[in-house]
Amino acid sequence: MEKFLFMSKWMVASKKADFDGIAAKYGIRNITARLIANRLITSMKTAAIECNDETIDAYLNGNVDMMHDPHFMADMEKGAKIMWEKIFAGEKIRVIGDYDVDGICSSYILVSGLRLFGGDVDCVLPDRIKDGYGLSEKLVDAAYDAGIRTIITCDNGIAAFDQIAHAKEKGMTVVVTDHHEVPFSLSEESENGDDCNDSASNNMGREEILPPADAVIDPKRKDGEYPFKEICGAVVAYKFLQVMADTKMEDGDKNQSGSFLYEHIEGLSREKVTEFFTEMLTFAGIATVCDVMELKDENRVIVKESLRLISSTNNIGLRALIHVNSLDENNISCYHYGFVIGPCLNATGRLDLATRALNLFFTEDENEASKIAGDLKELNDSRKDMTKQGVDNAVLYVQDICKNGELPKVLVIYLPEVHESIAGIIAGKIKEKYYRPTFVITKASDGAKGSGRSIEGYDMYEEMSECKQLFTKYGGHKMAAGLSLPEENIDVLRKTLNDNCKLSGEDFEPVLHIDMVMPLQYADMNLVREFKKLEPFGNGNTKPIFAQRNVALLSGRILGKNKNCGKYRITDESGKIYDMMYFGDMEKWHEFLYGKFGKEAVDDMYFGNTDGNMKINVAYYPDINSYQGRESLQFIMNDFS
Repeated sequence: MEKFLFMSKWMVASKKADFDGIAAKYGIRNITARLIANRLITSMKTAAIECNDETIDAYLNGNVDMMHDPHFMADMEKGAKIMWEKIFAGEKIRVIGDYDVDGICSSYILVSGLRLFGGDVDCVLPDRIKDGYGLSEKLVDAAYDAGIRTIITCDNGIAAFDQIAHAKEKGMTVVVTDHHEVPFSLSEESENGDDCNDSASNNMGREEILPPADAVIDPKRKDGEYPFKEICGAVVAYKFLQVMADTKMEDGDKNQSGSFLYEHIEGLSREKVTEFFTEMLTFAGIATVCDVMELKDENRVIVKESLRLISSTNNIGLRALIHVNSLDENNISCYHYGFVIGPCLNATGRLDLATRALNLFFTEDENEASKIAGDLKELNDSRKDMTKQGVDNAVLYVQDICKNGELPKVLVIYLPEVHESIAGIIAGKIKEKYYRPTFVITKASDGAKGSGRSIEGYDMYEEMSECKQLFTKYGGHKMAAGLSLPEENIDVLRKTLNDNCKLSGEDFEPVLHIDMVMPLQYADMNLVREFKKLEPFGNGNTKPIFAQRNVALLSGRILGKNKNCGKYRITDESGKIYDMMYFGDMEKWHEFLYGKFGKEAVDDMYFGNTDGNMKINVAYYPDINSYQGRESLQFIMNDFS
């Protein structure tokens, strides 16, 4: 079969601002000022509004005072009052969350807060295999049979119309807190295409389908006034508790009028409430990173605060998880959240029960915390092995369906033997390899289940909504989704998604956004240290990426137990010699080198026998390598051409 080698199209930012003025005002280099402007400006028409003293100061020095007022979310006050009524009535309350990091963290935040406010609260996280995602009728019935008449969801519920209707038929009270897209139906005009000439008219043709809960809290509701929609479920839960803490007694009792409800809980003080919200910011930040929310607006503040606070967390379980992974609690980054701590928490929901991760956060016994943390790490190590095998099988599947040399626009891969819990991870890796919207579907006890990961330009949730009759259950957002469907519908889904797909040509060409072209010699360790002012880095606030032409490869070594990275000696027109690391797809890298220089020349490079004529263009990030107490400058290659 033809090899598919997808090279990214490099787009160098050309945003304009008073870089010298910014540099002088904030005591930074012109290069760093350019990076700030690149991250703040979305359009030259709005540059003056997006990149001014106020927005730059917020970007560099933003704190919790920047967080938005939670009261702007629809049904917030209504939901808070319902919870207070249940608490003062002494009724049992059940929190139902989800089995991923956001679901675990939002459940921990919500249960802890409701208990702090005096609630009789327990929590259930669904079994991924037996219960599936979110709220199910089975979970509703289990709560009812346990004598519970009040359910509050977190990180789920917005799409659980039938399940919540079932609960209401039983006379139960349901409050939804979620952050996912609100299901919708199209008006007759929109379905006929009469009112769909642009996105605004398209939105006008939609009618939200809200579940019949007593309160539905979701920042994406169109009738809310919350200014930033892209927060995770844990942040919604956090803000719900803030509104509960802000709720005052009714004016009926003169002695109590105007006082906060929590002040009537024995032993609860303003100081304890403040300490609680400070501690819970750590978990809100972990969830924000692991749910891949954009690090913009208040998300950036939340994560920044989380990273600052985690070294002093009082949570025994979180500390145990940090230590079992040999992390320095004083030097935790978004990388550690997303690729170390998060995967350990996720592994429980994938291969065991997410309740184990939740118990880790609730335990007050250090020995138990150490044991659970060790179990989580072992589960994650096992998950890594399963994922590698699944990715290999998925690649073979793609190669088989592409024997004619053409890739489908949308990849729908059926791997019945793969554990359904890792379908999303595999879909993400296949999406990166082939740069196509990708669904990985596995065999389940009641049909088939799967997960999807998308590319820019393809709204996965909307495309699935166009053929929702094929699913027994689905949900998600633009870039990721989950689904359940009868096995016989898989081929129909594949055909329908591809027939409906409007992507073409350049849509399938990955785009790498370069901050600026910068000679390697301009970088030094002081500049790298200055870049820390721009952290935290992640989705929506990426690490700076620079480009340089005609970088010569002098020698190289392949490193790693699985030979999955390379270290190279390089030079540029200045004649200086530098170290460069590459942690990307080594197979793709070598295919590129063989095609450009020939295998013999590449072999010579690895033996150190080059003449300096193997010149490439590199996209890179300057970094500091620390080894045995010594620091040196090195470059991390992001891409090549």
